[in-house]
Amino acid sequence: MRRYLFNAEKLKYVRGEKPRVECILCAIRDRHPDVESLEVFRGEHMIVTVNLYPFNAGHLMIFPRRHVEELSALSDDEALELHRVTVKAIEALTQEFHPAGFNTGVNLGRSSGASIRHVHQHIVPRYDNEIGFLDVLADTRVMVVDPRDVMERLIARFSEKRP
Repeated sequence: MRRYLFNAEKLKYVRGEKPRVECILCAIRDRHPDVESLEVFRGEHMIVTVNLYPFNAGHLMIFPRRHVEELSALSDDEALELHRVTVKAIEALTQEFHPAGFNTGVNLGRSSGASIRHVHQHIVPRYDNEIGFLDVLADTRVMVVDPRDVMERLIARFSEKRP
């Protein structure tokens, strides 16, 4: 039997019942009075906030202070701080919640499930005896592709210089 998660508050958000701001993450950055902020850290380039609609306890989002819509648009300093803050967040969540593991990731583009056009990384603590990440994402299907083909196609891309 398939299990489903239901979050009434997230449903309101998806249906459009949300603050009227151009970018919710920029509004958090700017401390907009109509936007609830669950910020836990503000660095030189990155902000860490608890996700208002979490998959699990401790679900965090890390996003650049600068409005950036593509991961490739992050500066080297922003990318380095994103990594450092990710490590710090995982350490903090481990100490506080003792999860069995983590999912970390960035959803890019609407088809990926991204609902905010501002780069942000999710850190989702995982606990024993919970449903799997694909179940959380619902209707996600596994694409069968030879990893060697993917590797060959991406080698050239990774050797290109950043613009």
